[in-house]
Amino acid sequence: MTQEAAGEETFISHLVELRDRLVKASIGIAIVCAALLAWPGPQRIYDFLAAPMLASLPAGSKLIATGIASPFLVPMKITLLIAFLLALPWVFYQIWAFIAPGLYAHEKRLVLPLVISSSILFIGGVAFCYFFVFGRVFHFIAEFSPSSIAVTPDVENYLDFVMSMCLAFGCAFEVPVVVVILVRMGIVTVEKLRSIRPYAIVGAFVIAAIVTPPDVVSQLALAIPMCLLFELGLILAPVFVRVSQAPEEHA
Repeated sequence: MTQEAAGEETFISHLVELRDRLVKASIGIAIVCAALLAWPGPQRIYDFLAAPMLASLPAGSKLIATGIASPFLVPMKITLLIAFLLALPWVFYQIWAFIAPGLYAHEKRLVLPLVISSSILFIGGVAFCYFFVFGRVFHFIAEFSPSSIAVTPDVENYLDFVMSMCLAFGCAFEVPVVVVILVRMGIVTVEKLRSIRPYAIVGAFVIAAIVTPPDVVSQLALAIPMCLLFELGLILAPVFVRVSQAPEEHA
């Protein structure tokens, strides 16, 4: 077998392995989604998600649906989103299992903790957004709204807002993982990151101003955790680098 043919066969085997991992990840999400459809069901899941919004509105208020299929499609989309979040550790595990054979033993010691921490941090960011940020943001908007305006949010607009906010906070909470990876790959040093700390703080507030609604509450709720997590990344990066060093790097 020629070298070119061997390389092509290896490439095809990698594609097959990637396909299998994607299928397994999709099956995991589908199983979690089926379980959520059985209990508690899309209706209760959406009611739970809408609770912070409804709590800021006058008693008896409800969200409205302007589309014919919205009362069905929106709860289903929310259920699928929640299923993806709950299955995120399994999805990350499939990614790790795909790249693990090409890693050295010392590199595997870094990847698995990063997979676990990435899952925890992303889900933690979404939970922080729901339990801490939403209630305060919606209450602020409701109080700011003039009495001549009836606040009756549409379910699809509410879904878009919730998904964008949850995605923003989930990604923002990955800051320590990004810092660790940058330092371990040698792209930047911890000392350099510490020297640009003022710029990182300004960048956190700029990002918060872009991805959150134009209110101080949500901007501070995103920017401050990003700054704190940046500091956490600076603390953890040297530890991860030391643990994941190759034997010859210790010499």
